[in-house]
Amino acid sequence: MQPHPWPEPDPQVAAAIAAMYRGKRERPLAVQVRDRLGELFGDGEFAEAFGQRGKPGWSPGRLALVTVLQKTEDLTDRQAANQVRENLAWKYALGLTLTDPGFDHSVLSEFRSRVVAHGLEERALDLLLATLVEHGLLGAGDKQRTDSTHVVAAVRNLNRLELAGESVRAALEALSCAAPQWLTEVVDASWSKRYAERIDTWRLPTSKTKKDALALDFGRDGFALLSALYSPGQPAWLRQLPAVQTLRTVLLQNYTRTAAGNGREVVKRREKQSEGGDGLPPGEHRLSSPYDTDARWSAKRDTFWNGFKLHISESCRAQGTGNAPGSPPNLITNVATTASTLPDNMALEDIHRHPTRWACVIAV
Repeated sequence: MQPHPWPEPDPQVAAAIAAMYRGKRERPLAVQVRDRLGELFGDGEFAEAFGQRGKPGWSPGRLALVTVLQKTEDLTDRQAANQVRENLAWKYALGLTLTDPGFDHSVLSEFRSRVVAHGLEERALDLLLATLVEHGLLGAGDKQRTDSTHVVAAVRNLNRLELAGESVRAALEALSCAAPQWLTEVVDASWSKRYAERIDTWRLPTSKTKKDALALDFGRDGFALLSALYSPGQPAWLRQLPAVQTLRTVLLQNYTRTAAGNGREVVKRREKQSEGGDGLPPGEHRLSSPYDTDARWSAKRDTFWNGFKLHISESCRAQGTGNAPGSPPNLITNVATTASTLPDNMALEDIHRHPTRWACVIAV
């Protein structure tokens, strides 16, 4: 990538914008951002995430602005790409000509992946805040506040029964790709029918007795699979597959395995200690899906979800200013993603540590 300054707004696009918003009509956000803040995100700020050779691609700085505008309008990647191609305000902000075809929507996901892979996910916010301070819209000592909202994980919600069965199925799927011959030699042929489809697509039993029996079947199958994997002489690398390690954790958290007096193995489901069981791990440690080991079930007031928490901080006007003309707007100053089970007040300490974003915090 060769960094280049952003081109000035195309004269034809600028003339069209001026004609459409003549007089007191408020100009679109994208136009105001370009007019007031100029080149927000220089290409050089993202250079480390892009190679120096190969076919020239789209400007990463302008892709960062597209991502910001996309978020403000709650657009999908395809919708955002269409806005770049069709919306005059976006063309003005990005310095594109009327005939510029834009880019394929997949470019946005590729851009985000590169940014995250190189640890640059906060670069755009840092650059934006620096520009806002430069323009007097933020200042040292300004009061700020933070609150959290829920983020739903991109996985299907599973109950404990489905989680156990799907964890076994996920491990089998991984092993069938990594070592199909090994799997056919150690696994019962009947398993191909039981675990052919996702467990959450089954019509599960309605009676508690049948559900409990199915849960024990899932547990026994899981332990049998792990026993085969950890038997002497088996390839050690198979045990290191992420899906296998996840299965180990799910079984440990949800089942106990003991030996009876006659030497027979006894598998039982864990239950809450208050119900006379062996106890379940705390919610902060308990897996909720074999496909996202960081997601957790949590609740905040009337909201119950499986996923994460997003803590958003914003500047706030001093009391009494209201919405007086010329008063600065409330601006996002920090975002932080945490485990969904972390209490809000426990997240504030790390948020306060950010050296450039926080001077005073009011928790709400």
